[in-house]
Amino acid sequence: MIQSLTTLEDSRLDAYVRLTDLQLRNRLEPEKGIFIAESDKVINRALDAGYEPCSLLIPDHKQIRMQPLIDRVEGLSADVPVFVAPAEELETLVGYELTRGVLCAMKRKPLPSAKTLLESSRRVAILENITNHTNVGAIFRSAAALGVDALLITPGCCDPLYRRAIRVSMGTVFQVPWTRICTTVHEWPDKGIALLHEAGFSVVSMALSDDAVSLRDLSDHPADRIALLLGTEGDGLLPQTISLSDAVVKIPMKHGVDSLNVAAASAVAFWELCR
Repeated sequence: MIQSLTTLEDSRLDAYVRLTDLQLRNRLEPEKGIFIAESDKVINRALDAGYEPCSLLIPDHKQIRMQPLIDRVEGLSADVPVFVAPAEELETLVGYELTRGVLCAMKRKPLPSAKTLLESSRRVAILENITNHTNVGAIFRSAAALGVDALLITPGCCDPLYRRAIRVSMGTVFQVPWTRICTTVHEWPDKGIALLHEAGFSVVSMALSDDAVSLRDLSDHPADRIALLLGTEGDGLLPQTISLSDAVVKIPMKHGVDSLNVAAASAVAFWELCR
């Protein structure tokens, strides 16, 4: 249902500009929460994955180009509002130009349990305390492209449905199965790694340890099930995480470079382990 906005103070726009991502996740709809997807390509991927739209927000000069998306959303429910407003006003409202043409507020879905996700997987990656949304989005994109079965995030990791993570992932956060492993920071890594072992996974840390072996050595003789642990920029994985792992691997470097950005390193590792 297309609705031309007469005022940008409309409370129905709160999800787009007046609530933080944390508030969207925890306060606006406590049971499910809401996230914001940007661009018709990303929104279509979310719709393909079964996410339910709450509303669309479109600059007036993009309305014709976004008509196929509007038709699809209205085909799902005629009650979903499609807000249209002058581009200049929307840029003032959201703080940047909507170069991708459209925003969509969408309902979250319940996450599967880590145990359920592990049962159907052979290659998984665990993101430990990675707080950079760009890195998380890039890791999801590499995981989708290179065949990782699932991603699990620790309690200290940022939300994959944060709008920048979604945008950088190009919507692959809706394609790669993911969930949280452990519910509090105190449960990780002991309880989480125990769960991985119980599910039959060989737990492998990527770290610059003295006993680390080449990633190629591992990929030449891979275990049937591998859980790859990736740590945050700078500090890397927790020492306790590394000590509980079955193996520690690194990517051999040249020209005095000691490490790669975690997103770049993940792509190399996924390529090797999912060949």
